[in-house]
Amino acid sequence: MVKRFISAQASEIMAMTGAELKQSIKASEGRVICSENVVIRDSNIEDVTNSEIARAYGADLILLNAFDALEPVVSGLKGKDGEPIIQTLREVVGRPIGANLEPVDLEAKMAEDRPDIPAGRQATRETMEAAKKQGLDFICLTGNPGSGVTNDAITKAISMAKEYFGGMIIAGKMHGAGVDEPVADLEAIKSFIEAGADVILVPAVGTVPGFDDSELKAAVKVIHAAGALVMSAIGTSQESSDSDTIKQIAIQNKICGVDIQHIGDAGYSGIAPVENIMAMSRAIRGNRHTIAMMSRSIVR
Repeated sequence: MVKRFISAQASEIMAMTGAELKQSIKASEGRVICSENVVIRDSNIEDVTNSEIARAYGADLILLNAFDALEPVVSGLKGKDGEPIIQTLREVVGRPIGANLEPVDLEAKMAEDRPDIPAGRQATRETMEAAKKQGLDFICLTGNPGSGVTNDAITKAISMAKEYFGGMIIAGKMHGAGVDEPVADLEAIKSFIEAGADVILVPAVGTVPGFDDSELKAAVKVIHAAGALVMSAIGTSQESSDSDTIKQIAIQNKICGVDIQHIGDAGYSGIAPVENIMAMSRAIRGNRHTIAMMSRSIVR
């Protein structure tokens, strides 16, 4: 039997397959935190990656934003000779590492100018094969602001990821991504699950205008009934709000039944303020598990 994530040692976590990681998160009953970091900015502290900082303050999963799967770089870290840089990052962080890949829909009608997104950040067969070769534990199929990612494109990318990636697949939207369509539409969510997503990404209550707890609860019921997990996301720069705001968001979304709580990267140097990562941890799992996740050695 797979040990629940919040009670597992680093060696147990790092040995998990994608399916085991999903089961381990499910067994943790809504007490897992995903910290998103921008990998191309200078890290918050010189010679220490943002991923290491996030883990030290209680993050369980590390999600890399702006990671180029074809030209991989992680600010603050040099890869070992002959070893993919993601493998090196996994070794120094001792936590599952994932990255965003963006299913850009070039035919999407945009509400704003579309930024130039490098090929290595887009969700394609080539980047998914590269993600697997790099050793990523999971990928998140979603879109940055203005990227032109649509729900239809996400669905197609999930099917591709099932074939060419093989690890845990997170999919969905935390905001509009520049496209005028529902962010957490139940029909879109069903299509994500049918395509093979393990975890459905939805906005956290209190982040996207008009998305309330009743809508999140309805989505959670549909997702859980289909055997998938739910990750609520703070992707609207509110990750840099005061800690009281973070705690309110965290408790609201735990009440709604989410399995993972994501905290975004819109703080200094591309990481949420560390006190907010800790505040979220204390709110959803108390001091006992917060101290445990912060204190366990990565060599255990």
